Amino acid sequence: MALQWGIVSTGCIAHDFVTALKALPQDEHQIVAVAARSLSNAEKFAKTHEIPTAYEGYENVAKDPRVQVVYIGVLNPQHHEVATLMLQNGKHVLLEKPFALNEKLTRKVLELAKTQNLFIMEAIWTRFIPVFQDVRQLLDSGVLGEIRFASATFGVIVGDVDRIKQKALGGSSILDIGIYVLQFQQFVFRGLKPEKIAVAGHLNEQGVDNAVSIIFTYPGHKTAVLSCDVTVELPNEAIIVGTKGTVKISSPFWAPLSYTLNGELKEKPIFKNEGRFNFWNSAALAYQAIEVRKSILEGKTENSTVPHEETIQLAAWMDQIRKELGVVFSVDIE
Repeated sequence: MALQWGIVSTGCIAHDFVTALKALPQDEHQIVAVAARSLSNAEKFAKTHEIPTAYEGYENVAKDPRVQVVYIGVLNPQHHEVATLMLQNGKHVLLEKPFALNEKLTRKVLELAKTQNLFIMEAIWTRFIPVFQDVRQLLDSGVLGEIRFASATFGVIVGDVDRIKQKALGGSSILDIGIYVLQFQQFVFRGLKPEKIAVAGHLNEQGVDNAVSIIFTYPGHKTAVLSCDVTVELPNEAIIVGTKGTVKISSPFWAPLSYTLNGELKEKPIFKNEGRFNFWNSAALAYQAIEVRKSILEGKTENSTVPHEETIQLAAWMDQIRKELGVVFSVDIE
């Protein structure tokens, strides 16, 4: 049975998601509609991607009886609002990260999904990529021994992009790219709660964080060291060190094609896709779509790879980090 998708947003990430989705079998995934704030943008996107219906306004997708699940790639401040609209109209949701601007809004959206008995997931696509599936097995099998250290960096020069630098647009390096390093150490130390979180960083002229470093201290001599920066390019690699072995995930660690286990290279190719993409290895966005379909067909409201409790935990950590840096959104004080 084909899962019928609606797409909300016509931005770069939506383009990449749709391009990735088209590599999957049509009897499993079909895109039936796209919506944008302007009809012209929706029509242009629909023509580019051969989508049958283009809508002006997101409510039209919410009301479309053909649409079963909606991919939401709008700007950060709109995430909770658009997700709420879709859930209220009976649609399952794949919501781009960050799930919402803060923990309060995150919990509200998740509670609504629970009440409606609908599937919703934060689009942390990294965890579904073949390299990370291998690493999950290594962590669970004990091959690496007791994990003591994890580190990741994500630095790209995008500090002048409006959606990142402007507070009114939900700008924040920690929300935009920092969530990748946060979820990485969460993935490694799954289920553990840190004893201490130390934060340092810098703000731009609008009072938005553009460089952040964080140290997580966990029980049992376990530590995670993370950095994100939108003003310089960092190594963009990740490391996991255990008492019996070390894994190094190659750049870009959030969308990798290889890793090393104790120095031995392991290559893990992703879906072949001849389409044009805006971001590194975006063809791998298809893996999360496969899991969304599987979860919905099984009648699940969440996926164990990106469970709701971890989405809440990520939101709470980002709240704490922003508070330490003095970055406050209007929704934080409402």
